[in-house]
Amino acid sequence: MVSAPSGAGKTTLVRALLGREPKLEFSTSYTTRTPRAAEIDGKDYFFVSESEFEAMRAAGAFLESARVFDNYYGTSRAVVDEHLARGRSVLLEIDWQGAQQVRGRAPEAISVFIMPPSKLELARRLRGRGTDPEHVIARRLADAVADMEHWREFDYVVVNRDVERAIRALEEILAGAGDKYRTSAVPVMAEAERILAE
Repeated sequence: MVSAPSGAGKTTLVRALLGREPKLEFSTSYTTRTPRAAEIDGKDYFFVSESEFEAMRAAGAFLESARVFDNYYGTSRAVVDEHLARGRSVLLEIDWQGAQQVRGRAPEAISVFIMPPSKLELARRLRGRGTDPEHVIARRLADAVADMEHWREFDYVVVNRDVERAIRALEEILAGAGDKYRTSAVPVMAEAERILAE
């Protein structure tokens, strides 16, 4: 599972990794938020109403679910189980709250936290999207900093300075050769603390 604060480049990295790793299956999440211009229902997310989401959650349909930015997100338990039954590895793109739930239900799951190289770069990326007004960006930045405080809960941390290097780091982790990205590695700890202390 891969988690990151908004604007850290998680979706870009996940899509690139899926394109390079044929053994990986992506678990499309359910959400109650409005689709962005280029998003496709059933591919990027399953877009549902809040009442539909609540009914699914009450029925135990989600492996994990969370409320983020006033919207709900959830991972279908049935979809994940179907992929696993076919011998596939499943990639979850979820927030730290969802990652906590998955760790509790599937402790063997590998977790990776993506961090931006700096808070300044994170702000630049969020503004560069051109999809949100300034008050929403300000809230996303505040929430992103709070999200980054959870990096220690993950098995690995990758700082996304350069997309290609970050993808290679994810490939190494997937191949079992990513020890230098372990959360417990001294350089990783120092870098994460530096970013948060800015």
